[in-house]
Amino acid sequence: MIHLYTYTTPNGRKPAILLEELGLPYTLHKVDLGKGEQFSPEFVALNPNSKIPAIKDEDTGVTVFESGAILIYLAEKTEKLLPTDAASRAQVMAWLMFQMAGVGPMFGQLGHFRRSAPEPIEYAINRYEQEALRLVKVLNRQLQERDFIAGEYSIADIATYPWVAAYEYVGLSLDPFPHVQAWLERVGQRPAVQTGMAILTPEFKSDLAQ
Repeated sequence: MIHLYTYTTPNGRKPAILLEELGLPYTLHKVDLGKGEQFSPEFVALNPNSKIPAIKDEDTGVTVFESGAILIYLAEKTEKLLPTDAASRAQVMAWLMFQMAGVGPMFGQLGHFRRSAPEPIEYAINRYEQEALRLVKVLNRQLQERDFIAGEYSIADIATYPWVAAYEYVGLSLDPFPHVQAWLERVGQRPAVQTGMAILTPEFKSDLAQ
């Protein structure tokens, strides 16, 4: 049994999507960021960095934090959605890091300065908007001749989807990026993605979650 400690953020949705795709039963634990529960001693014992998500695998006793590391752990545990041949695996890992180092931070900062900053800072908004758009342009080019980011559907898609799906929230237009729009629709039609994206909302229904 996997214990998933998470919240309704893009990073928090990634492992939920993957668990649903893999068909792994899991126990869901809400870590309410608004109440500061990520700083509780119980959660810090799971993740010393006080960030969601985190998992604990009862089968192995292994605890994993950082969303990308969780995706890799679960994919390797089941030998699914992460290729084993060196070339294909390298591509998936490269695009996973593209999300972790680029898409997530840039979308996150843009969302913060556009929606949560106590006062608008034009320089910050412009900086993060331009970088987010540049990354979407890279992604659009990558998806021009393939259905999924690294060729076959993989943890690279699962990592990237919740962030790019938040484009309206952070104030971006995807009109210039038709391949990204088509990819969002394609990935978003998957039942496991729909379930994982609804984690901890009234719409959430899963036969796998406790």
